[in-house]
Amino acid sequence: MPEQAILIITIGLALAYAYGNGINDAANAIATVVSTRVLTPLMAVLLGGSMNLLGALTGTAVAKTIGKGIVDPDLMSQAAVMAAIMSAVTWVFVATRFGFPVSVSHSLVAGVVGAGVAHAGFTAVKTATFYKVLLALALSPLFGFAAAFISMIIIYWLFRSWTPNQVTTLFSKLQILSAAFLAYSHGKNDAQNAMGIMALAVGVYYAREVNVELWMQLASALMIGLGTALGGWKVIRTLGMRVTRLQPSSGFAANACAAAVIEMASTIGLPVSTTHTSSSAIMGVGATRRLSAVRWGVTKGILWAWLVTYPFCAILGWILSKILGAVL
Repeated sequence: MPEQAILIITIGLALAYAYGNGINDAANAIATVVSTRVLTPLMAVLLGGSMNLLGALTGTAVAKTIGKGIVDPDLMSQAAVMAAIMSAVTWVFVATRFGFPVSVSHSLVAGVVGAGVAHAGFTAVKTATFYKVLLALALSPLFGFAAAFISMIIIYWLFRSWTPNQVTTLFSKLQILSAAFLAYSHGKNDAQNAMGIMALAVGVYYAREVNVELWMQLASALMIGLGTALGGWKVIRTLGMRVTRLQPSSGFAANACAAAVIEMASTIGLPVSTTHTSSSAIMGVGATRRLSAVRWGVTKGILWAWLVTYPFCAILGWILSKILGAVL
């Protein structure tokens, strides 16, 4: 296959990844406002889509980490880059089909590592940055849970003398703002994954420095916004309606805390799991009532999906890299 055709297919897969990201991660910002009935599903997906698009256009730090921070671009081939994104796309769409809110960031990082190791061995992996990414992916859910738990306790204390109707009225408005902030931060972090893989593909093809260009930002932003607008309703139902019972105040706390954690990670260029962080924040607010308020049976299913992601995508990336390297 001509090298230019491989590049075009890889870019197409990256855009499909961004689209699938929007569908799967639509739950992150939309689930809480839909489950608390603060917004209608239509208004929620429009809000999520537009804010995701805006967030995707406001930074490139995470994209640079994906493009040249995890593996050495000089040791990657076009077939390996294609294998990496193909493994991530496959897993994201499979997970979406079954309603699992998996991490698209985990999927891509694992796919890139697996494909890079298959092509050039473990020397292709930039271990220092890779360990930082792993640490961020692991800690972001803990920060999300803790921040939401503490914030919810503070809200209970500050508004303890208010009537339930007064609290609901105030936080119904604030929850819309927090949902917009979460959708924005999601676009700023997750949309850059697709930009990063496109930058890596172009850099390998032209044998030049890996740079994130404006057209990559625009294309990724549009695709993730479109995916979010169409919505992943199975995931929304799992995350927003089956994990724990939410009120506008708890929905606000979960959204705001998750968004703050993701925004900090985006600023320093670390891809984190927006799904993990949002899910953990929802569990954090639920745990303030009592541990039994969180439906742990559903949560265990989500955890299994998370645990499977890394080995599945790494192994699939390795296999596809070997196959495509021999065929192309």
